[in-house]
Amino acid sequence: MESTAMITPGLARDLATLGRLGEDTSTESVLRGLTTALAAGVPGCSGGSAEHWRDQRVLVSGSHSELIMLVEGERELGEGPSAEARRTGARAYVPDVLTDTRWPRYDALATRWGVRSVLVVPIEVPPALLLVGLYSVRPGAFSPQGAHSLTEMLTEQVGVAMANMWEFEEVRTDHAQLQEALAGRALIDQAKGIIMQTSGCTAEAAFEELRRISQHHQVKVADLARLLVEEHQRKSRRRPAAG
Repeated sequence: MESTAMITPGLARDLATLGRLGEDTSTESVLRGLTTALAAGVPGCSGGSAEHWRDQRVLVSGSHSELIMLVEGERELGEGPSAEARRTGARAYVPDVLTDTRWPRYDALATRWGVRSVLVVPIEVPPALLLVGLYSVRPGAFSPQGAHSLTEMLTEQVGVAMANMWEFEEVRTDHAQLQEALAGRALIDQAKGIIMQTSGCTAEAAFEELRRISQHHQVKVADLARLLVEEHQRKSRRRPAAG
C-alpha cells in the first residue's frame, strides 16, 4: 500500500531554514524558498506555488514559471482550488483535473500545463493570508491524511518565518529612517552654519530663518537645508583661490 505521508526529513529541514534571516531576506525570498522546498520534499509533488495576500494585494511565487501562470490564470477565471481556499479558509483538493466537475475552466487550464492533481492549503499569518499550492503530474498524489499533517507543519514553520521576516523588515525600515533622519540633521547643521557665517546671527536665529523660508515655500526644512548646502558648495568651487 502506498504511503500517505507528505512530510519527509528533507522537507522538515528546509521549512525550518525559512525562518533564518539575512540581509537579502524578503517576502519574495521566503515564498521562493517555500515553493522550492515543497517541490523537492513532498513525495509525489511536482511543483509548488505560494500566494501572499495582504490588503487586497497579492504576491505570487512558484517553483516553476508554468505554475505562476496557472495561479494567475486561475485568478483571472475566478474559479479553482486557490479561489475556493481563499473564500472558505479550508483546504481545497482536486484529485484529478480530468474527472473534476466543480471548475471546468480551471481544470482545462491545469491540463494545459500538465497538472493532474492539486492541493491548496490556506495559512493565516495575520495580517496576511498565504495560499500554498502543491501540484502533481499524476492523479491522486495527495492524501487527506497527509494533507492534515502537512498543513499543521506549514502553519507553524511558515508562520514563524513570516513573523520573523516582518519583524526584521520593520527593524531594517526603522534603521533606514534613522539614518535618513541623521543625514537630514547633519545637513540642517551645515545650513545653519552657512547662515550664521553670512549674517552673523546665532544658531537659534539661523534655524528660525530656515524654518520660516521652508514654511513660505512649503518644503521640508531638511530639503531646504540640502539645497542651501549644495548651492554653497557650487559657489565655493567657482570662487577663485587666493593668489
